[in-house]
Amino acid sequence: MTARGTHAAAGHPPQRGREVCVYTALIHRPAGGIIQVISAQVLSGTTLSLGWLGYVPLLAWAASQVRWVELLTDRRRQHLLFGTVFCLFALWLVRRDFDTGVAYHFIGMTAVTLLLDWPLAVLGGFMAQLGLLVLGRQDLAALGVNGLLLVGLPVLITEVCALVVERAQPRNLFVYIFCSGFFPAALTVLVCVPVALGLLWLDGRFALPEWLGDFVGYLWLMMFPEAFINGMVISALVVFCPDWLETFNRTRYLQAPWKDDEH
Repeated sequence: MTARGTHAAAGHPPQRGREVCVYTALIHRPAGGIIQVISAQVLSGTTLSLGWLGYVPLLAWAASQVRWVELLTDRRRQHLLFGTVFCLFALWLVRRDFDTGVAYHFIGMTAVTLLLDWPLAVLGGFMAQLGLLVLGRQDLAALGVNGLLLVGLPVLITEVCALVVERAQPRNLFVYIFCSGFFPAALTVLVCVPVALGLLWLDGRFALPEWLGDFVGYLWLMMFPEAFINGMVISALVVFCPDWLETFNRTRYLQAPWKDDEH
């Protein structure tokens, strides 16, 4: 008989392992072995309520900013939206669970925001969350907190960086790829991880491990792959499918330099 069976026979319920999620907060592993991102059991009722109070208006605002007539009549945009949602959903399913209790997965919202623009990026992230919810990989009560950390905050960071680049109006293609693709993705990790850990610390329902101070050093190692994935996706789209990027000014970046002298 296994140790788990021994506990059950003795009348003691099996212990449930808890794991810290790198980008969101904590992962709770029930007795059945199904992993749920940000279990409501490790967050206070106030945090859960504030998460929904922040996420629902964000979804409503994003829905009001979408050009629905254009979306419903353009099959290409529909394919881009649902294809992006599927890729994001698959990316969030890929995670690494460590024996120390840390689980790691990528965000990918920087590329989604540049591809779809921020209103559809928010709604697309929400649809990917619903897919995780159906598979039992996310807790319904904590969907709002998850949405703000995994969708709202990365979209905000990417949109701010894109607006700064657009205001500067550079003609160098590398500036767009780096400042709108690589840099926001790395900055997303740098912001989301402390915010998620801060929520756990404020709620006080989970005893943060003693090695958490050493975890900060690994933060820089997490920034590079996140930036690399998003940056390479944007680079490939710029080269092969620049028309797919809603935030990309093809005339500015891809116009031949000698044509400027003709005007």
